[in-house]
This record gives sequence, structure tokens and C-alpha cells, in this order.
Amino acid sequence: MPIKVKSKPDLSPKRIRKFVKPFLVPPGAKVRLPNDFDPASTGGYNREDGAGAQQILQAGITLLADYQARLAAQSTHGVLVILQAMDAAGKDGTIRHVMSGVNPQGVDVSGFKVPSADELAHDYLWRYQAKIPARGRIGIFNRSYYEEVLVVRVHPQLLETQKLPDGAAGQEGARDGIWQRRFREINNYERYLSDNGVRIVKLFLNLSREAQRERFVSRIDQPSKNWKFTASDVRERAFWDAYQAAFSDVLSNTSTKWAPWYVVPADNKWFSRLVAAAAIGNALLDIDPDYPTASSETKASLETARRELEAESRGGKRQGKTKNGKKKAGGR
Repeated sequence: MPIKVKSKPDLSPKRIRKFVKPFLVPPGAKVRLPNDFDPASTGGYNREDGAGAQQILQAGITLLADYQARLAAQSTHGVLVILQAMDAAGKDGTIRHVMSGVNPQGVDVSGFKVPSADELAHDYLWRYQAKIPARGRIGIFNRSYYEEVLVVRVHPQLLETQKLPDGAAGQEGARDGIWQRRFREINNYERYLSDNGVRIVKLFLNLSREAQRERFVSRIDQPSKNWKFTASDVRERAFWDAYQAAFSDVLSNTSTKWAPWYVVPADNKWFSRLVAAAAIGNALLDIDPDYPTASSETKASLETARRELEAESRGGKRQGKTKNGKKKAGGR
């Protein structure tokens, strides 16, 4: 049965946690894609309920804007949102819609392309560290260091460009060890960030192979979308099963209490945006930021400033005139 939408959506912490729970990967769970999560799921909604889902999404965007302002004012935590997905899953659209109501001055979006020569001369986490959000800010990674256990795993020849010490990449035919090591390193890194006030929300936009095919065709058929499509997109489809296996391993090994993964159904964009907004909102509700309370000294200083401003306002009414009401020389 479709979920009935109330006139005012219930966005209480309890309701949001209940809503996102089916999409959360419990720490230690073994994930097998595509069996364990349905890319076409709409959480009980159907197309006729799209307007209701949009109402909830808009209310969620308003909540995000409110909590972003509190996050900035409190300035003790940052929020890092990581988006990973197959091509055409809707990462850009998710960012654009979900973050549409927040203050852009408090959000940083970082996209990571093929590493440069300088970046390859450093460890694989180096280029990401500089983009970690400061306290009071929200940072969004459109792809992330998880590419190092996804794309690099599917195309292990990329390891040869990373200038690793002898033996660090493992021997040919026995390279599984490097992925387990990187899972451990990433978990430790995220634990370090979490301990230092960075709340991490990891979203895997789970797109089906058929939905990706349809979106690729749409990009070819619509001239305004041609720029989004390249021949390499089709070539990567040949590795679909390998990517599904790599994503399954990532979700199984790196969903932790301090940095959980959410598997977001991505075949229906309107619903994937709703889940993404709820997952980010859930993180902000857990932080529960608030505006700082002014100290007694600050309050006294504010009262002094108020009196000065009020006195200035009263004096401004007489400024520019003599006692008998005539304008002073030079006045307009």
C-alpha cells in the first residue's frame, strides 16, 4: 500500500531514522548486489504519490537549511557527504536538488577526476584531505577515495601508475590483499575524521543496468545532453558485473558505526533525492547543532551596543538642523 502523506510531513528524528533504516548497511553486514537492495524501490510510494514525495522533499530541504545555519553558528562539527555510483546514476542532480535550499557559502562540492602526476606522487588519500570540510561547513565529494577500491580494483593496471613500493600492490594473481588493506586504511581514516568532529554520510546511488542504458540513450537522443556522454561510458558497461562485485565488497567492508553507507535506490530520481535528503538530515539531527548561548559578558556588551545605537538614532533626527529648525549651512 502507498504511504499516505500528511498535510505537514512528519520530519521528527524518529520518523527520519525509521525512513532511512531500510537503506542503511549495518556494520559487518555482507552485501550482495543486486540481490540485497532493489534499485527500483520507491519505499512504498508509486508514481501517483510523486507530488506527496515532492512535498516531503521540500520540507526536508527546509530542515537542511535550518540545520546548516545552526551547524555554521556552532562551528564544532563538519559534515562530509560522499556520493559514489555508476555513470548516469544522478549524482549531479542529487547535489543540485537536495542542497538547493542551503546557503551556498556554507557548502563545498569537490569532484575528483583522474589523478594528476603530482597527485600520483603522493599517497592515495592525500588529494582528498585538503577538501575535508572545516567545522561548521558541509562538504560534498562527487566521487571520492573509494575510487581507489572501485575503479582501480576493476582496472588493476592503474596500480602501476601509483608508484607503490615493491610488494605493496601484491603479486600478480594475489592482489586481494591490497584491497583489504585499503579497506582498513579507509576505515581508520574515517574514524580519525569522525573523532575530530567530521560526520560522514556515504551514499551509494544504486542504479540498475537497464536504467543506465535508458539514460545513456536519452543523453544521445537529446542534443542538450550530448556533452554528458562519451564512448568510454559504453566501454565501462562491459565491466558491470565486476563493478557490482567491487561495490558489494566496499559496502560489506566499510560501512561502520562512525561512517555508515546508505544504498539509495536510483532508478527513480524523485525517490533517490528523497532518500539522500533524509540520510543527510539524519546526520544533522544526530549532531543536533544549536546557536551558541551568549555569556553574561557578551550580553552586557550587546546591551551597551544597543544603547549606543539607539542614542545614535535619536541624535540622527536632530542632525542637520539648528535649534530653531532651520537647516545648517551646507545642508540639502
